[in-house]
Amino acid sequence: MALETWLTRTLGIEVPILGAPMGGRAGGILVGEVSKAGGLGLLGAARYDTPEWVAREAAVARRIGGDAFGIGLMTWSLDESDAMLDAALAENPRIVSLSFGDPAPYVERVRAAGALVVSQVNTIDDLRVVEAAGVDFVIVQGGEAGGHTGRIGTLPLLQEILDATELPVLAAGGIATGRGLAAVLAAGAEGAMIGTALLASPETIGPEYARNRIIAARSTDTVYTSVFDQARSQPWPERWGGRALRNEFTSRWHGSDAPGEELASAYDPNNPDLGVVYAGEAAGLVTSERPAGAVVRQIAADAERLLHRFDK
Repeated sequence: MALETWLTRTLGIEVPILGAPMGGRAGGILVGEVSKAGGLGLLGAARYDTPEWVAREAAVARRIGGDAFGIGLMTWSLDESDAMLDAALAENPRIVSLSFGDPAPYVERVRAAGALVVSQVNTIDDLRVVEAAGVDFVIVQGGEAGGHTGRIGTLPLLQEILDATELPVLAAGGIATGRGLAAVLAAGAEGAMIGTALLASPETIGPEYARNRIIAARSTDTVYTSVFDQARSQPWPERWGGRALRNEFTSRWHGSDAPGEELASAYDPNNPDLGVVYAGEAAGLVTSERPAGAVVRQIAADAERLLHRFDK
């Protein structure tokens, strides 16, 4: 099979697709449907979530998609409290994503629980940090990705990382169709992580308006900003901004020196003009509301068809 890779063999899944652990969007239903379709979904366990949330959503994911699921954590937030890691490991995930920080203090605990450790990397320096920590594989996350990410494009970074490591490598950022998956597989990646492609799916959690905003958005309608973190008092390290859809809030406040209190008073999560919809540049490829399972299966089928062109 053109889509059989290290990732599918190691995790026992059908297609080399991971569902991104999107905080505030990737709950148990979305994760379960991605896994049911042959990929592997990851719960987005954000800093503001609780161990009870992890247990509840993992149970939902398991009921829908079986035991093939993962959980994504923000490594920098574990340095404050590792309770979310304990909660994640209690659910026996297939993989745990430790990204945005040095995972070294936590890798052996994950391994001891029987899970694989993966980290998203945004630079070659990030790669060296997570290699030294002993992760099992890495995800190259390009600046096209939605949510918190780096600044280097997926394709340049993927080429650099593939040439620099012996670890299995996946790609993320700007991948929303079979063409994107086929491209990174042909380059040497073992699979892809998708996020924005799933944001219009009915299984996502979060405000209802987010789906319509994604469908209406073009690839040029995003902005890389920290203004939403400031408005919500989310202490993300300065080096990671977030890619989100432009709206009135970003037009008014992005690039300003307004104090956090002023941003907080202007921010309204229930208003599409004043709340945040994190999404990547692949938003222009999302044109309708489609079930997550259908998205995963279509991407895989189209990628396989495209890669078979070279079998002749």
